[in-house]
Amino acid sequence: RLLGADHKCFGVLLPQHLSKALNSLQRSFSSPSHITMALAIKSAAAQVACVKAAPVAKANRMMVWRPDNNKMFETFSYLPPLSDDQIARQVDYIVNNGYTPCLEFSMPEDAYVSSGSSIRFGAVSANYFDNRYWTMWKLPMFGCSDPVQVLREIDNATKAFPNAYIRMSAFDANRQVQVASMLVHRPSSAKEWRPVNQRQV
Repeated sequence: RLLGADHKCFGVLLPQHLSKALNSLQRSFSSPSHITMALAIKSAAAQVACVKAAPVAKANRMMVWRPDNNKMFETFSYLPPLSDDQIARQVDYIVNNGYTPCLEFSMPEDAYVSSGSSIRFGAVSANYFDNRYWTMWKLPMFGCSDPVQVLREIDNATKAFPNAYIRMSAFDANRQVQVASMLVHRPSSAKEWRPVNQRQV
């Protein structure tokens, strides 16, 4: 039995017109006439086909992504720049989970992957990284348990290289993998990105 008394098919509540179609189909199964069954199936299919499709959005409401000066890095870079308080919370998360924080920096002209900023030693293969590494700020902060130390180093790196991108990464020593990466400083002179409200037209 396809349709229950509660108008559900396999546990799914059906619209009234589909319930009627399936009821008609079920009644035809008790009839020995193959012609009756075929007509019932055709009728049910016709009623299902009559379901209206969702209206398509009007063209004047659609947005177009700007391809010019609209580059991103990782997930957080699609959001507005992180505030000092938001960066502090990310640092807390990294340190409280026992991950190793690490700071890196790069000038804007070398921050993005391009033929000019990459040296390829052969065909791309597994574990191949193309310009994923920036210059490291000091050493990774192994064993760091004080978020204030990380925030202090972010401030020092920003003062030393105000015109560079600075990002914070985090590594899990047990799994031997990188678990976080985010920009903590974007140079004010950067022209290759746009605020959130200017990224589409």
